[in-house]
Amino acid sequence: MSTTTLDYASLESSSKYRSLPPPPGFSKSQTSKSHRGTTSTLTPEAYDQLKEKRAWDFAAAPVKSLPMQGFMLYMSGGGVQIFSMGIVFMLLLTPFKNIFAINQAFQPFAPTKAASPTSFSVLTLQKLAYIAANLLTLAVGLWKCRSMGLLPLGTGDWLEFETRGRAPEILL
Repeated sequence: MSTTTLDYASLESSSKYRSLPPPPGFSKSQTSKSHRGTTSTLTPEAYDQLKEKRAWDFAAAPVKSLPMQGFMLYMSGGGVQIFSMGIVFMLLLTPFKNIFAINQAFQPFAPTKAASPTSFSVLTLQKLAYIAANLLTLAVGLWKCRSMGLLPLGTGDWLEFETRGRAPEILL
């Protein structure tokens, strides 16, 4: 079985469409270069800056998902049903999982010269922003629990633990 290769450069001269203008944004110099075997021209400093920018994007991701989670909470209603409980459970559990796995989550964004990429001292500001964003998500979940009546905040919720003194009418 023989393999044949197609030379696209030879097709360009014999094409009936060669008189058409190139599409907007097309650059012939970019397409004539071969993309095989090319290596990245990023310096290590530029690559570390790109990693730091991606770390900031990752740190802001929980805040970016809050509008969708708020919409899901709104659509689930204020009653205690299995659907709304599932959403609230997810909203309360996810921040804890994210915070406990923070060093592993930011490991790909560590600078190339970092001695220990899983240390908390690497990308500290981004990790603190990530923790704050997850605590904000947790606050939204607790607010939903409060609005559903699942948090014991009223005095009637604590009557079992209330102690009363001796009535003044009873003498002993």
